[in-house]
Amino acid sequence: MTQLLAIIDFGTQYAQLIARRARELNVYSEVFPYTVSAAELAKKNPIGIIFSGGPASVYWDSAPDVDPEMFDLGVPVLGICYGMQLACRILGGSVDQVNGREFGRANLTITKPDALFEGLPRSQVVWMSHSDAVASVSGDFETLAGTESCPHAAVRHTSKPFYGVQFHPEVTHTECGTKILRNFLVEVCEAKSDWKMASVVEESVASIRSQVGDRRVLCGLSGGVDSAVVAALVHRAIGDQLTCVFVDTGLLRHGERELVDTEFRDHFGLDLRVADAEDRFLACLAGVVDPEKKRKLIGHEFIEVFKEAAEKIEDVSILAQGTLYPDVIESISPTGGPSQTIKSHHNVGGLPEELGFELLEPLRMLFKDEVRRMAVELGFPDEMTWRHPFPGPGLGVRILGDVTKEKCDVLRAADRIVLEEVKKAGWYRKMWQAFAVLLPVQTVGVMGDCRTYESVVALRFVSSQDGMTADWVYPERDLLATISNRVINEVKGVNRVALDISTKPPSTIEWE
Repeated sequence: MTQLLAIIDFGTQYAQLIARRARELNVYSEVFPYTVSAAELAKKNPIGIIFSGGPASVYWDSAPDVDPEMFDLGVPVLGICYGMQLACRILGGSVDQVNGREFGRANLTITKPDALFEGLPRSQVVWMSHSDAVASVSGDFETLAGTESCPHAAVRHTSKPFYGVQFHPEVTHTECGTKILRNFLVEVCEAKSDWKMASVVEESVASIRSQVGDRRVLCGLSGGVDSAVVAALVHRAIGDQLTCVFVDTGLLRHGERELVDTEFRDHFGLDLRVADAEDRFLACLAGVVDPEKKRKLIGHEFIEVFKEAAEKIEDVSILAQGTLYPDVIESISPTGGPSQTIKSHHNVGGLPEELGFELLEPLRMLFKDEVRRMAVELGFPDEMTWRHPFPGPGLGVRILGDVTKEKCDVLRAADRIVLEEVKKAGWYRKMWQAFAVLLPVQTVGVMGDCRTYESVVALRFVSSQDGMTADWVYPERDLLATISNRVINEVKGVNRVALDISTKPPSTIEWE
């Protein structure tokens, strides 16, 4: 039987990121809302529990709480940030606001050796994100490590198997974060680390068969690896009961329609239908500049197109989608936690009840890199496995301001050049995403001794593991120069190229 690590979600954007880190260490994990009772959790027989961070203060009237009997289950508990503060308050510590918020890098010094920090350097960089901190602890606690502004940055209880860390070991910016989580799982919880991606594929196929039975499924293909993996999983589970629909929204990358048509008909032998809907999408977006409204309009039109496509296919009652966890967590809390909406995603939240579709989302709790690992397990070609992410709303959220066919054509041409040159220079696999953005401004230029007043294209190059956090990439200067020169010379209507050097957070990867 697979061992289970339980993650209790207090509304953080990173609850599933913690689960993902555990899965990287081959420990199966599930996320539960903070309202889960100790008795309910005990039925799952977890080997350990992690309390996530969250946006609240433990002193707010509406602050999420936890069943205190979780500390009596006899399994190790690790509290992270808010989870540490809440647990320490329950177990006898005090929490106060720190002098100023603390966000970003901090130097942690280990003051007491312990299994949690086994094999790690005495001094290391950690990532902080908090306004409150544990100010003091009772005699039942030991302080294991601290920073200049947070003396109790890591603690343990002397009689209960509880550890707390104020920093975030789950994010990549904490240099020894994965090792700290490994120590908690392997040294403290004594996990076997026997969960593999092959078992995820098997479990997903079995789950799809169980949900679908003998019914027919409609799968929306986008051309990206997410929907491709969904189609492959569903096809492996139910075969000819699957029909795939690709919607040409007019908001696609260069050659996307032709690529999808070739790959899915030839490589997988799927029943693929193509819906031409460019005019409909452009019409509904005419004059709309608000990014959230654009996302919702595109999502609504997708539903309408799929509804019409489904009416042409006999007995379809289920829609399969390539929704990933970063889409979910930015839109809603998937476990009922109090996380905040960052932006809406067209493929999150299911279909309106009046359409009568049941939703099938086998990747809903996975991250992009996990989906790529699944693609490798399924035998995908490299071109499909490593294709850069493309937003569901497509160029609609890479054109700032109103969306027109002319602007789509300009951006499509610029984006094609970016991808061509990035691949040619050997940078494609070094980046998470590389793309162009069309800005709603015009600038003065000079071409052939003539004054121009044309558009600006911004280049966005980022590195990431999962899309939850991202850093900007500065490729070699010659590559930037080549892209800029080609875009300005070959794309009519553009006379200036800029470079976006923003991280996520505080920015998002996409501009809208």
